[in-house]
Amino acid sequence: MSQPRRRLLLSAFLMNTPAHILEGLWRKPGAEQVRYNELALWTDLARQLEAAKFDALFFADVVGLYGNFNGGWDAFVSKGLQIPSNDPSVIISALAAATENIGLAYTSSVIQDPPFDFARKISTLDHASNGRIGWNIVTSEIANAHRNFNQPGFTPHEERYAWADEYVEVVYKLWEGSWDEGALLVDRERGVFADPAKVHKIWHKGPRYSVEGPHLVTPSPQRTPFLFQAGTSKTGRAFAARNAEAVFTFSGSPEDARHLVDDVRAQAVAHGRNARDLAFFAGLSFVVGSTEEEARRKKAEYDEYLDPEGLAAHAGGALDIDLGGVPLDTPLKDIRTEGGQGILDSLIRATPGNAPTVADMVRWRAENMRLVGTPEQIVDQLERWQDAGIDGINIVNHVIPGSYSEFIEGVLPELRRRGLAQSEYAPGSFREKVFGAREGFASGAQGAGYLSDRHPAARYRGAFVDVPK
Repeated sequence: MSQPRRRLLLSAFLMNTPAHILEGLWRKPGAEQVRYNELALWTDLARQLEAAKFDALFFADVVGLYGNFNGGWDAFVSKGLQIPSNDPSVIISALAAATENIGLAYTSSVIQDPPFDFARKISTLDHASNGRIGWNIVTSEIANAHRNFNQPGFTPHEERYAWADEYVEVVYKLWEGSWDEGALLVDRERGVFADPAKVHKIWHKGPRYSVEGPHLVTPSPQRTPFLFQAGTSKTGRAFAARNAEAVFTFSGSPEDARHLVDDVRAQAVAHGRNARDLAFFAGLSFVVGSTEEEARRKKAEYDEYLDPEGLAAHAGGALDIDLGGVPLDTPLKDIRTEGGQGILDSLIRATPGNAPTVADMVRWRAENMRLVGTPEQIVDQLERWQDAGIDGINIVNHVIPGSYSEFIEGVLPELRRRGLAQSEYAPGSFREKVFGAREGFASGAQGAGYLSDRHPAARYRGAFVDVPK
């Protein structure tokens, strides 16, 4: 007898900008992402997703312009391609007040905030949301972003991950090691708010950072936020295997996803973690119809508004390559970049014959990661992704809120009929909701909502007790 399937984790993939992944769709009537500046757009959507019992909503972010297209950056501005865009951490704080259960995750690059300040911000948000914050750790693959933060130029790929290694070391020390359990007393009679013997400076000194501490915020419900990572290069996978609790993948097929999942899980085990300490989310978009014909008609309507130039500008920008004048039949194997190397590797593996061209890359996000059909057909395909080791889906929208309404009304009932989606939230933090019922996962000894004791951050618990004050 076959084993029952685990439920799929559901996340909405968002960005506070008019054009995120599927460029040009903001022009379609009913596409409300043009209201990205209005807080009500996001609070209404968050409440809709929470009513549908989504596990998370996740905000992507960039802190600079993508690389040139046709010799300049005008195309990004004219097409609204991730410019203008707003700071997701500010929006997240409002959504924490508007919701009670859904996880609230966002991207923050190691280049943009000093680790001490970032650790304080995350802990504050985790308190304010009652333990529902997630952090997507990125190194920024955009050259302009590095120049926006006092860097002379684009930091090479391997050096970016060395930077990230030290950055997470600092924030782990602050979140896990600076305050012991029981340090907060709030003793009105004695007039002692916290026990100084249980609050520690971290005295970090490294190649990039010197951070004395202590952490200014008391331990939040999760201490360390739920940790996401999306790097798919060889170095990015190794970083995810050490640090991530969830991995976002934009794989072109279930088979390509299996390659990534198996590799990262094996590396995690080699680092002393459990293979099930990580959850994998596939980035997918959906076109849902009550019949195949209706689904194809809807797809054709969306395709009318897709902007091929915008797709090319985005794809090239992520690779730090100007694709404006590159022939569409150029083989990707001939392209070298310090940008998103994992994107190239994944596309090459996912293309029959392993010989994709620039044209294949431009079509990739619009076609290869889009499921079109009836709810039954779509869930059949999702089961193939699950069989490849995928734990959840990060739902890319064509339009907001319509893409999520379509999924909720069309696909979600079929997922629930097959036992693949939750109908109620489990109690506890974001981490507990995701991992609470997972085989092989052990929560941190200090608290049920904390990182597993197998996570490398756990070594900083109690590490500073004997450091002189």
